Amino acid sequence: MTAAAGVTARSQGVWRAAWARYRRDRVGLVSLGIVALYALLLLAVAAGWVAGSWQDERGVSYARPHLLGPAPDSKGAEGAAAGPGGAAVDLRDIDPLGPRYDEWAARAAQLSSETPLREATLPAGGDRFGRDVLAKAMQGSLVSIQVGVLGAVCATLIGTLLGALGGFFGGRLGDALEWLYNVFTSIPGILLIFAFAAVTGRGIGSVVLILGLTGWTGIYRLVRAEFMKHVVREYLRAAEAIGASAASRMFRHILPNVSHVVLVQLSIHVVGFIKYEVILSYLGLGVSVDQVSWGTMLAEAQSELILGYWWQLATATAFMALFVTAFSLMTDALRDALDPKLRGLE
Repeated sequence: MTAAAGVTARSQGVWRAAWARYRRDRVGLVSLGIVALYALLLLAVAAGWVAGSWQDERGVSYARPHLLGPAPDSKGAEGAAAGPGGAAVDLRDIDPLGPRYDEWAARAAQLSSETPLREATLPAGGDRFGRDVLAKAMQGSLVSIQVGVLGAVCATLIGTLLGALGGFFGGRLGDALEWLYNVFTSIPGILLIFAFAAVTGRGIGSVVLILGLTGWTGIYRLVRAEFMKHVVREYLRAAEAIGASAASRMFRHILPNVSHVVLVQLSIHVVGFIKYEVILSYLGLGVSVDQVSWGTMLAEAQSELILGYWWQLATATAFMALFVTAFSLMTDALRDALDPKLRGLE
């Protein structure tokens, strides 16, 4: 028997096999690349390299995007009117305040020289204060995605811990947790979120707390079912026989085997919580007034759209739609890659 034949083939690890399956999904890889680009953008925004001066009034009010060019000048000649026979008449000759016109014009020219000249166009347009919409969308990406990720982590930790306790111990503790779960799920989710928002107030921390306290139920249900399934298996009985503590059996033996469920639920909740943040900020219950998010941009764009200024709505929607779509497709690919049923096909 040759040496090569005597070598025992080692199977791939769970995560290595999952990554091998994930790489075969082209849509998943493209989505992962887009999410990675967003991550780099968020790092740049957080460091102040990009969109650090989003509050600066760089352009004129409702400055148009570069592609559309400056707004057409609709102002006519000042101080002139048509007299009898169509002859031009200087209004300063008939206006009692006419002698002050030159003085006021001189003062306006002085103020203009002292004030930085505002741009007529901006890369993606400006809002009513002349702030750059593109910079606002980048800063809003940081706030909205930060809220979505932190809220999802908070909800995942609560749901995983409660699900592990309920599924492992059962009994009265499991019944109490089931009662708490039924109480939370009996109330419509959006109403529960509004109720917490009315109590905690506005701000990033408040929104993260609201989403964490209201979004744990789905993760709890899945984790509890997985723990109930694993708690009667032979490997756990062997761990109990050698003296492993309850905490060790829960978090060192069972939890790694259900980590794929937790990870997939975490990524799904990120998308859902970003949508909830947008809804809360749109209704004035989200981030504070001195911050910007995709939700606050959409709320501002509501009144602008009536006036025909659509670029803030388009920019915020494009940033949000691209990230949410890419993250959702990445989540689908991750779910397929971590599916235990596919491990036997490798």
